[in-house]
Amino acid sequence: MSELRGIYTLWLREVKKFLREKPRLINAFCQPLLWLFIFGTGMRFSSAIPGINYQEFIFPGLVIQAMLFTSMFLGVSVIWDREFGFLKEILVSPISRTCIFLGKMLGVSTDVMIQGIIIFPFAFLIGIRTDLYIFLKALPIMLLVTFGLVCIGLTFASLMKSFEGFGLIQTFINLPMFFLSGALFPLANVPAWLQWASYLNPLTYGVDALRTVMMGDTWVQLFPMSLDILVLLGFDILMFIIGKTAFSRTD
Repeated sequence: MSELRGIYTLWLREVKKFLREKPRLINAFCQPLLWLFIFGTGMRFSSAIPGINYQEFIFPGLVIQAMLFTSMFLGVSVIWDREFGFLKEILVSPISRTCIFLGKMLGVSTDVMIQGIIIFPFAFLIGIRTDLYIFLKALPIMLLVTFGLVCIGLTFASLMKSFEGFGLIQTFINLPMFFLSGALFPLANVPAWLQWASYLNPLTYGVDALRTVMMGDTWVQLFPMSLDILVLLGFDILMFIIGKTAFSRTD
């Protein structure tokens, strides 16, 4: 029971921190608007995707993008906790480091899911077909993507000692993962070597699965849905093991 109470306490702390930071919530609304109405509108006239509205095409990618950037950014909470001594206090508590990592992962994952869910109402503003059924089908995919991304953020934050170093690593990971995922352009239009690089990116499978759910028959799926889910599950398990190991060695 003490382990479960510790996990719940760490989860609740992360969620309360996120909800109390009003600028972050405002940014959660503003950033998707910029991408959808400025980038999406501008690229709509130059994008050659026959029969597909470009804003509808990039919308699932922008949901994934918001979760990617939020996951990596919130990983910095480990460095903040170390800086102000809170991490040392919880490390000497009578719960295992695995449970501490799990509590922080679940808390940050909840924040990331909130960020992703906030974006869905914008679909109505640009005429994207969506309803409660599509939203409920999208949630498990978003959750699978979130767990792996959060573990990446927490892993690197556990290994880094400074905010500056984490910021550099964050940018180095975020941009390649996002641009190689096919969020902004169809991978069928890129050179073969870039396609293979994209196939090694787990985010590609998350974008493909979410796009399939949201666009239906309009989108020609890159991979079978079962393969998308299996890759995301494997990604989550692998990153949780790596993250737990890295966190267990932190001090």
